Amino acid sequence: MLARPRLSSLRTTFTVSFAAVAAVVTVLVGFLSYDAASRLVRVDQQTVFEDVVQDLRDQVRQHALAPDDFAASRSAGPRGDLIRPSGTVVQVLGPGGTVVDRGSPALPADADDRRAAAAQAAGRLVEHRGVEVHDEVYRVATVALGGGRGAVQVAQEFSDTEDLLRELQQRTVLLVSAVVVAAGLFGWWLARRITSRLVRLAGAAEDVARTGRLGIQVPVAGRDEVARLGRSFDRMLGRLAQSEEDQRRLVQDAGHELRTPLTSLRTNISMLRRIDELPPDARGELVADLAQESRELTDLVNELVDLAAGQPDAEPVQRVDVADIAEDAAVATRRRTGRPVTVRVTGATTVVDGRPAALQRAMSNLVENAAKFDRGGAAPIEVVVTGGEVPEADARAGGADTGGAGTVRVEVLDRGPGIAEEDLVRVFDRFYRAPDARSLPGSGLGLSIVREVATAHGGAPFARRREGGGSVIGFTLGGLRG
Repeated sequence: MLARPRLSSLRTTFTVSFAAVAAVVTVLVGFLSYDAASRLVRVDQQTVFEDVVQDLRDQVRQHALAPDDFAASRSAGPRGDLIRPSGTVVQVLGPGGTVVDRGSPALPADADDRRAAAAQAAGRLVEHRGVEVHDEVYRVATVALGGGRGAVQVAQEFSDTEDLLRELQQRTVLLVSAVVVAAGLFGWWLARRITSRLVRLAGAAEDVARTGRLGIQVPVAGRDEVARLGRSFDRMLGRLAQSEEDQRRLVQDAGHELRTPLTSLRTNISMLRRIDELPPDARGELVADLAQESRELTDLVNELVDLAAGQPDAEPVQRVDVADIAEDAAVATRRRTGRPVTVRVTGATTVVDGRPAALQRAMSNLVENAAKFDRGGAAPIEVVVTGGEVPEADARAGGADTGGAGTVRVEVLDRGPGIAEEDLVRVFDRFYRAPDARSLPGSGLGLSIVREVATAHGGAPFARRREGGGSVIGFTLGGLRG
């Protein structure tokens, strides 16, 4: 099995990139600086030497100078004027090109130099470049004195300048190397500082992927994009953990609730084997019980599907008149139960942005719940839809508080036995059924669906005891944008 290639880390990439950019910039600046400095030094040395040679030519043309005028013993004369500007080497040739005053070091005199010494015209120039003298390189110029009297040789050493430039080059290379190393170290430090939070974030993600645990805290501080990413990742993990916990609780609660009808069905089915032995009344009771348990099991499964896998967010958001939905729910309840249901609408507007199917399910659950518990049937079930702002005081009941944020309020009023005070805060929990209601058909999921729909629409459910007997159960809607 081939080993999987290891990818370079972001820290390494950042460090190498930072060092590479610094190296390129430093090398470029160092090269340009050295090139400019070397050109400047060489040009300056060349200019000084040319000025010395030109001054010598001007002197010998203007004055009839002899070799003795440039003797070493007369340093204050023309010889001193040649040496002082640039430290040039001066050597004097006599008639015929013989050396009459040797320079330090001695300069070579070839045939061209001897011809210049014998020349009649003053100022005749012979130049030599790259003359090696005692392992040193010189620039040499021979200027004729005229009248065959001899010539003066002046020389400027190349080696000193080149040594200086070579030393400058070495120092530039050392400086560039130091800058590159320092840039790499600084880039590593900066990359470590910048990517440390990303490393922790990546570690947290890897821990989640490896262990499957969603309760891992992501310690990211700051206000930059990395911090925003960390906080978003932390919130995402929190939501996933909450969703996983909700799913686990739903499965546990559903399993618990499903056991009762399934156990009853199994018991009744086992009785079917001896149905011929049962009296006619017992047979009818057995069949009716089977039908009732089947209906309850069907209702429970349907509500579980709606609650756990309904995906209400998939339904498009549109303008919905809550009063129309309330009227449809009332009509359906009248048809199913034969109970009188009245709808009353107040307020400026009952139109909100919402999901019609979800609102229809929540409204039907409320009305059918009232019909189920109000077994007397003497008083009609009332549905009140109030448009406009909801007063803060009216939005609180059963532990729920909308804070006056809702725009539409729905109330379903009945004259049933009412809800005990200790049950008001739990009626919207999944599978919760008050002790007095456990003998009645139902799954305990209807009001929890009402809560889910109200919360998704920016509102909240509420429940309270009705004055004179009965209950008031409903929800507020704040609307939502899809």
